Amino acid sequence: MLRLFKEIYAFRDLLWILVGRNLKIRYKRSALGFLWTFLNPVFMIIIYSIFLRILKTYDPSNPVYLQMIVVGIVVWQFLAMCVGDSLHAVVGNASLVKKTTFPRIILPLSTVLANLVNFLLTLPIVGLFLVIVRADCGNLLLLPLFILTQFALCLGVSLILSGMNLFFRDTEHLMNAVMLAWFFLTPIIYGFYMIPVSFQRLALLNPMCGIVTGYRAALIGTDLMAPRLVAVSLAMSWLILMLGVSLFQRWQVDFGDKL
Repeated sequence: MLRLFKEIYAFRDLLWILVGRNLKIRYKRSALGFLWTFLNPVFMIIIYSIFLRILKTYDPSNPVYLQMIVVGIVVWQFLAMCVGDSLHAVVGNASLVKKTTFPRIILPLSTVLANLVNFLLTLPIVGLFLVIVRADCGNLLLLPLFILTQFALCLGVSLILSGMNLFFRDTEHLMNAVMLAWFFLTPIIYGFYMIPVSFQRLALLNPMCGIVTGYRAALIGTDLMAPRLVAVSLAMSWLILMLGVSLFQRWQVDFGDKL
């Protein structure tokens, strides 16, 4: 692992060039540019709020309801964008992989870092919204922990998917269904407390469950639940990262032949 860090550091200039390129490509020929980083979750918030109001599943008059939705969807967008970009991190850079010698892990890492920049730029806007609606202040000291943990999860998933999509091109289409299921299995448009008690321990095996709950505790002061249960959810993120690094390093020796 230490050797891997040294290799990435040695090619840090290439890493930042790729991060900058990913950011520029996203906003290329876009009149609104960075604003889309915020507008996308806003549109999702509006759609789900209207849909759930029609179904009368929740009480929108509850001031915490919209706050939970905003935090949950913005956090989810970070993961969703990482997943989408990672699928093309290797296959979309075939010429670079074939002609240049560098740590291949830089490719998915650059996509995750670019999305992390977008996410961090979105957080102040979310904070402004929470101030406007007079949300209760959470424990902001927890925020770096959950940002770092989600980064680890996103990188682990991205490493796995960037390699899988090279060997099994249907991965991209399969992930559409997986992400839809993952979205509804994560307490984004509902609170963790609404999951039946008998399923709560099982739900925390989903790393995004503890991450979303943690962000809400940090930003709007909702209950963090039992710390031990959240720790299980967070540990899953780091295990996925280690698995992703291991698989990616094993697969990368065949990248040149498959591209």
